[in-house]
Amino acid sequence: MRVMVLGAGLVGTALARGLRARGHHVTQAGRDTRAGAGTIALDFNALPDDATLVRALSDLDVLVNTVGIFRQTAQQRFAAVHVDTPLRLFAAARSAGVRRVLQVSALGADPASPVPFLASKGRADAALLAHDHLERCVVRPSLVFSPAGAGTRCFAAMAGLPLLPLPGGGRQCIQPLHLDDLVAVLVRLVEAPSVPDTLDVAGPRPLTLRAYLEEFRRAMDTGGATVPVPMWLARAGAWVAARAAPRAPLHPDALAMLVAAGAVDPAPTARWLGHAPRAPEHFFQGLPLERMRRNAMLGWSLPLMRIALALAWIGAGVVLLCADPRAAALELLARVGLQGAPAQAVLWIAALLDIALGAALLLLRRRRLLYAAQLVLVAACTIVITLRLPEQWSHPLGPVLKNLPLLAMIAALSALDRGEGPDRP
Repeated sequence: MRVMVLGAGLVGTALARGLRARGHHVTQAGRDTRAGAGTIALDFNALPDDATLVRALSDLDVLVNTVGIFRQTAQQRFAAVHVDTPLRLFAAARSAGVRRVLQVSALGADPASPVPFLASKGRADAALLAHDHLERCVVRPSLVFSPAGAGTRCFAAMAGLPLLPLPGGGRQCIQPLHLDDLVAVLVRLVEAPSVPDTLDVAGPRPLTLRAYLEEFRRAMDTGGATVPVPMWLARAGAWVAARAAPRAPLHPDALAMLVAAGAVDPAPTARWLGHAPRAPEHFFQGLPLERMRRNAMLGWSLPLMRIALALAWIGAGVVLLCADPRAAALELLARVGLQGAPAQAVLWIAALLDIALGAALLLLRRRRLLYAAQLVLVAACTIVITLRLPEQWSHPLGPVLKNLPLLAMIAALSALDRGEGPDRP
């Protein structure tokens, strides 16, 4: 069969691989075409005209839409990516004579949902189902487990925390599904003689968020305590986090989707699979758990170190502008040969530079040069103090000695903190 898979993300790439393994001719369409043969460039924000779309789809048997974004950006909007563009593609598929269209949506998708992600997916689902003369199926998967997935990495990082805050006590009901099972169902929907209008795909049983995270902890052998957090406080924290770090996993919509997910009957999933879907306690079999554990620890420790370092820079700059510390700093500058206006200028430049470095650590996504600048600055200050103020090395509070772990921390962040990449459908 000739199949086009829209989307080069986690599900789209796995599905394209699974279909090719079954001998189908697969074209994968997405913004990132570096995968090589069998891929074409397709930007959901800049589709060609309708006639061109019809020609591109004219020789297909099945069109599968796996495109989705969990967070809106200036370049990627829910209305465009989830609704407007898919509707044009569905209409073009009908005109081109495509036999079947599969729409990968999400459990809880509903045009009336207060969650923008679920509402936009629900609008596209309803529009596709309104195409009476087109064989179609809306597939609504539950929470998907995959070591390569951002959501799974986020859960692993949470499970690695020594003190795990659980929104609402972690009582949210979820029904996790392994990516391999989702792909197997989608392959069968491509190949089947007929398909249902809708299909909810979920794991074998519902469990609480707390129980799911405990599965991660058992598999990765990470201990720690848990503390329940009232939902109002979790939502407030997510609201602040979303504005301070828009790409952070903690987001009000993420909490809302956890609440909206709920439980579904696993029997349809089992029928299409031919067996029961994989249970969460078996998700981790065959995985490199030690590496997963290391990555989980880095998942929370790196942001914590970066935030602590940023606050240290900002705090140092603010303190340097205060009256008493400024006088002490001017006295030290006089001992290295700077007095009067030059000393005042150096003080102001140092304070503003400290604050700028801290703010940049919090705001910039690409931080490699920023870490290099900090290493040079801390090393240079340490050398100057060593040469001109050597007695500071023996200060009882160790202000210069503390530069050594600071340098090590900056070097570690420079090597390990890759920054946050852009969202990709």
